[in-house]
Amino acid sequence: MKPRRKAVMVLGTTSGAGKSWLATALCRWYARQGLKVAPFKAQNMSNNARVVPGLDGRLGEIGSAQYFQALAARRVPEVRMNPVLLKPEADTQSQVVIMGEVDAALSRMPWRERSGLLRPRARAALHELISENDVVVIEGAGSPAEINLAGSDYVNLGTARDSRAACLLVTDIDRGGAFAHLYGTHQLMPEDVRAQVRGFVLNRFRGDAGLLTPGPEVLERLTGVPTIATLPMWRGHGLPEEDGVFDDATTGGGLHIAVIAYPRLSNLDEFQPLRQLPGVRLSWARSAADLAAADWIILPGSKATAADLAWLRAQKLDLAINAHRGRILGICGGLQMLGEALIDTHGVDGNAPGLGLLPLVTVFETEKLLSRTALQFGATDGPWATLSNVQTEGYEIRHGRTQPHPGLPAPQVALRNADGEAIGWQTGRVLGVYAHGLFEQPAVLQALFGQSGRSLEAVFDGLADYVDLHFQPGWLASLID
Repeated sequence: MKPRRKAVMVLGTTSGAGKSWLATALCRWYARQGLKVAPFKAQNMSNNARVVPGLDGRLGEIGSAQYFQALAARRVPEVRMNPVLLKPEADTQSQVVIMGEVDAALSRMPWRERSGLLRPRARAALHELISENDVVVIEGAGSPAEINLAGSDYVNLGTARDSRAACLLVTDIDRGGAFAHLYGTHQLMPEDVRAQVRGFVLNRFRGDAGLLTPGPEVLERLTGVPTIATLPMWRGHGLPEEDGVFDDATTGGGLHIAVIAYPRLSNLDEFQPLRQLPGVRLSWARSAADLAAADWIILPGSKATAADLAWLRAQKLDLAINAHRGRILGICGGLQMLGEALIDTHGVDGNAPGLGLLPLVTVFETEKLLSRTALQFGATDGPWATLSNVQTEGYEIRHGRTQPHPGLPAPQVALRNADGEAIGWQTGRVLGVYAHGLFEQPAVLQALFGQSGRSLEAVFDGLADYVDLHFQPGWLASLID
């Protein structure tokens, strides 16, 4: 019997083509065939991260996309699934996380120089996963046809070669020019990797699929590669978007929640459950006018709290937030902004006066705190009273350590972690917490909205059903034969 191919790789013609959700769907599809499956992405650039088991019993962080892919594969997420994570701090600067842990020296190194140092770590993790699993579902990054980067591209080209994966090339047909994107990407790829491309996927198609003829047929004559799936536009699949803030936020009536979309917003994926709740309208706010009709304002996490706070003030959002009479929630960096001051003596983030809505002071430390923890809400009151005594769980990723301001009346402790440490405080309508992931917890959704939302298991099964329906029969199984 022929040996089974051990890897399937999802490449894209562009960022945002649909690689992440398709890889997630494939993880669940192959897992449902009774196979042991693991996800992998050699390098992810994202400020959406999750805390997972790391090296030598420590905790680490990986991109949220690989976290969800691991859950879809029915596996415990771990750092080998995303060995290199770049967390942008400015347009030309990123924090480098290797095997779950920050490497300060590599973070300061120019991109081309550090690439050669990162590839061996990524390759080792890939080969370990391949040896331990029946199938590894690999997600590429950006495009494999970036000819200016081809010499150092270990994320797409290097990983394809190392894994000998059967590759799919997906494009977003809703952007237009899909056949040109597929043909151009295919032709610009090195010949050996081009030979690994088994099929093209048209994603986000709207309309009559018969109108595509003879496009797929002509494309196959030119490249030798068939189009094996045309996936209809599906906005409600349930996974968060991987790349940045998308403006297809929910619309209509009901409770209006506005999330401040500052430039270095992080962990936006934790708001996905709110987009799916009936009777809740979620929007992104970049100006004071965007907050005018909001019932709630959420200040999310930030990878550059002081800089995002300065941006917030430049947009006059600080005045609108202070004038708001509804609920205000700050999460992690948002909590820090709501306090009295940010103090940074180590050059980690920056010094700044806070918004003064919570009597707290945050001091930045060089060591990043990572935790996954059980959580216990205290006796919250007023608009947050329904959270009183709720038990749940969440995760923390932060450099800041926050305490009540010694010269002001102490705020009410609203949330404690499993060690009993205060990580959330309330003053009237304003609540600030360090815990990420609260809106993913049924107990919190039930307390705040009277409904528990759609489960991740239902989301993953829906994705697998979708690709099973729209891929040509037998193709998904053939990729590993």
